Amino acid sequence: MKSGSIRVLIADDQQMVRQGFSVLLNTQPDIDVIGQAVDGLDAVAQVAELAPDVVLMDIRMPELGGIEATRRIVDKTPQIKVLVLTTFDLDEYVYDALRAGASGFLLKDASADKLAEAVRVVAAGDALLAPGITRRLIARFSQLDGAPRAPLKERVGELTERETEVLALIAQGLSNAEIAERLVVAEQTVKTHVGRILVKLGLRDRTQAAVFAYESGLVRPAGY
Repeated sequence: MKSGSIRVLIADDQQMVRQGFSVLLNTQPDIDVIGQAVDGLDAVAQVAELAPDVVLMDIRMPELGGIEATRRIVDKTPQIKVLVLTTFDLDEYVYDALRAGASGFLLKDASADKLAEAVRVVAAGDALLAPGITRRLIARFSQLDGAPRAPLKERVGELTERETEVLALIAQGLSNAEIAERLVVAEQTVKTHVGRILVKLGLRDRTQAAVFAYESGLVRPAGY
């Protein structure tokens, strides 16, 4: 066990995928794979037993799929981050996973460096991974439910004008540094705004904030 490392659980029904990711991640000095789950039920059980920092979660698994497994894990242990693994970057199930509480997603063919960096980013709570792809996916599938949800729209009113502006920029995939540059303020000021937005809206991280921004109608996908 590496002292002070990020503890990772890998949940995938394909043994080769689990072992491959384990080998790649265990070569990192700050990451430690503490378990492997063969399906969603196994993942939920191992999370309860091992308390990892990050779960790499496949979406399509027998017994219990990754979406419901993510929902159960996040409901019981919201401090644990779930990073969804997918084969296609515009997989409709990925958006469902984000709504279930996943902190982001990663393509299964990602390089070893990208995999390790994704785990680090999610563990740190700066969870909107691959902003361009994630933004397209959220924009596309946030329209499946039709009109913006009225209760969510009302909650936007709880934010100040500047917080609303920051939330919209988060949904566009901008980092804190990029938002600071856009608004001509210090990056620490942006971090403060982001923290207040999450607290006021009861959201876990930036990914959930982006989903909220689209579902509330604050940000509209291009073409709509």
